[in-house]
Amino acid sequence: MKIGFLTACLPDMGLTDLAGWASQAGFKALELAAWPVQSDRDYKSMQIDAAHFTKEDAERVRGLMESQGMSVSALAYYDNNLHPDLKLREAYLEHLRKVIHSAALLKVDRVGTFVGGRPDRTPTENVKEIGVVFREIVRFAEDQGVKVMIENCPMEHWVKFGTPGNFAFSPELWEVLFNEVKSDSFGLNLDPSHLFWLGIDSTAAVKDFAPKIFHVHAKDTEILQDGKRKYGIFGRQVDPVPWKSGWWRYRIPGLGEIDWRRFIDALRDCGYSGVISIEHEDPVWEGSEEKIKKGLELGLGHLSKILSAS
Repeated sequence: MKIGFLTACLPDMGLTDLAGWASQAGFKALELAAWPVQSDRDYKSMQIDAAHFTKEDAERVRGLMESQGMSVSALAYYDNNLHPDLKLREAYLEHLRKVIHSAALLKVDRVGTFVGGRPDRTPTENVKEIGVVFREIVRFAEDQGVKVMIENCPMEHWVKFGTPGNFAFSPELWEVLFNEVKSDSFGLNLDPSHLFWLGIDSTAAVKDFAPKIFHVHAKDTEILQDGKRKYGIFGRQVDPVPWKSGWWRYRIPGLGEIDWRRFIDALRDCGYSGVISIEHEDPVWEGSEEKIKKGLELGLGHLSKILSAS
């Protein structure tokens, strides 16, 4: 297994400088962010301009990564592909198609996204609609030799307070989704941080869904006991902030409560040999480029020790 990171945490760094720093720091792969120029998402970036990406751009990026001794593990574009506003939805899906095409030009066979969700439909109706949307998207990706992988973040309160924004956050939903979209090119970008605060055993999830794990995000979770006593598991209700519940927070791997040795052992036991990509959303190590880089280095150090000792 190799350790990389999702570049969305460093939105102001161009790819040349970012790849140079990452290689020097000891990373072996980058999961390249490919959001459009106009986006209201947080944790977004555009190291790949998918809307205008050409064969010449792909050759340049491949040459850059090879010169730094690194690989591209995936392209990343996470937006609400089931948005209830159909005009917005089609804009997101059209950009996703461009990201998939860019991956094909780069000879990168994985693109990560969300299935999304709409609060005006039941969970069952959401899953059925996801099936309709993603059967077409996955066919488009397959034609270009690309796999589509879904991250399992609930994106709670994203479109409407009190509802999930991404109906792919639990093993129950994965089973139904993979039945809706029956393809070897449709799988998971598995992130244990979300499973942890939901009370789901991530190592059991690895064992149960091993063939569907295309890529792995490394993000930790810390339970805030004072917040849990104040808000309970439904989180802050007055002046709520999406995915900031007040009773847990994301951390760099090794600074939260996930047993990374156990999780990595489960991945290895199931035959996973791909990239472990740090997704930096740790509020303690944000606020400046220097702090973000230090957070990434801390995560790299923690995961490297586990991989070298296993």
